Amino acid sequence: MKTNRKLFFGAVFICLLSVGTTIGTYSYLDKKDKRSVPDEFNQAGFHAVGYNTVAAENTDFTLAAEQSVNAVVHIKSVVNPSNNQQAERRGRRIDPWSDPYEFFFGQMPQQQRPRVGFGSGVIISKDGYIVTNNHVIAGAHEIEVTTNDEQTFKATLVGTDEATDIALLKIEAKNLPVIPFGDSDALKVGEWVLAVGNPFNLTSTVTAGIVSAKGRGSVLFSGYGPGGQSSIRAQDKIESFIQTDAAVNPGNSGGALVNTKGELVGINTAIYSETGNFVGYSFAVPISLVKKVVSDIREYGVVQRAVLGVMIIDVSILKEEEPETYEKLNVHEGVYVKEFSTNSSAQKAGLKEGDVITAINGTKVKNSNELKALVNRYRPGNMVEVQVNRSGTVKTYKVELKNDQGTTALVKNRSVAEVLGAELKALSDETKRAVGVNYGVEVTKVFNGKLKDAGIKEGFIILTAGADGIRIDSPETFNKIVEAALKQAPDERVLYIKGLYPNDRIRFYAIDLNH
Repeated sequence: MKTNRKLFFGAVFICLLSVGTTIGTYSYLDKKDKRSVPDEFNQAGFHAVGYNTVAAENTDFTLAAEQSVNAVVHIKSVVNPSNNQQAERRGRRIDPWSDPYEFFFGQMPQQQRPRVGFGSGVIISKDGYIVTNNHVIAGAHEIEVTTNDEQTFKATLVGTDEATDIALLKIEAKNLPVIPFGDSDALKVGEWVLAVGNPFNLTSTVTAGIVSAKGRGSVLFSGYGPGGQSSIRAQDKIESFIQTDAAVNPGNSGGALVNTKGELVGINTAIYSETGNFVGYSFAVPISLVKKVVSDIREYGVVQRAVLGVMIIDVSILKEEEPETYEKLNVHEGVYVKEFSTNSSAQKAGLKEGDVITAINGTKVKNSNELKALVNRYRPGNMVEVQVNRSGTVKTYKVELKNDQGTTALVKNRSVAEVLGAELKALSDETKRAVGVNYGVEVTKVFNGKLKDAGIKEGFIILTAGADGIRIDSPETFNKIVEAALKQAPDERVLYIKGLYPNDRIRFYAIDLNH
């Protein structure tokens, strides 16, 4: 018994000795650490450890969260399944027996189920206009919006802009809460911001972080949501993102980025991750660009995109690719003008090859991403001041912006039927047997438009379309190919068609879709 008592008190003594030693060691290290910090730093309010934590503690996020959380909505998008012929057209063969368990137990094969996607959106008007990402609703046949107070609405798509990944929705409602617009240009690196959205379907989620960088480009998406891949080229995207370290995950897309005043400064769009989940970097479209895109969609149905008419390269890239040319420059930031497009308004105004564009209307330009984003705040016909550095001399020119057709006319949102000037219908089984085909659509009426200009008449059967020769099994399939072609650069805006008239040979057409 005495032995056990001795062992017990011995263990207690050792524990107390260990604790005392630990406390003494930490006390010594703490004093030593404080002595290692110069007095002038301590007097200035700096600390060797935890200085960011102090800043966070002194920042009140509650007002911003309260003002924004009720104006951020949950978006559900439903895409109807593609049929087997459409899957074959994309080079993938769907086997309806690929999952025998599901088939025999009465469930639809996965390929035949509607695809459902989730995201976020921001209410920008009391009467129900909502801005979100294009990739959140791409290809959706149904869009459902749920507000923070659990009201559910069917939403209509007003318009989209793939280049900026912005879409505008409308729900029928009144007196909705909104987030006031802020000034994304005034954001500073290191400034605190909040990301508000619905990650992983967790509604009304608020995370905090700082602005890590501005004007960030080349943030390419792996896909474009439930609707499929983007139909525009990577180089045509308008990317000048606000980079933050606020936690953003799948479901946050289309949500709000707000400053500590509760003002909307961006639309959360993408994360940089190899896993699909947040790893420290997220990106938002600046509200300065979003405002212009949304305004154009509401007023014209399509974004009025302006161009300078220049072929450019970042000065930083020029340094790597053409070091001899770079050495002759007297500037280290900006965009180098390599050449001009046909009827370039910039060349007409006085810019020359070899100029370095350094500012637009007084706003500094560091790279091509920033230049494209700045120019896209304006419309064709607007005048802008372009500042350039020419061999060390700073010059300013007034340039009238144009559209990609080389004019100042506003672009109209024309439907595929208006562009083509035709009506189409799917082939009946009888027609397929008579002609000897098992796919295609028939031109039933021809009006003034691109098909008539190409010489195509009523009765023509379109078999394939597009540069890849995609098989056409419905008017909807054909329209999507035309829509994708219309979004290409002017030099690539061509529609290739293969078809035939009954009892006639195969014919080929290359149709210029430019206005």
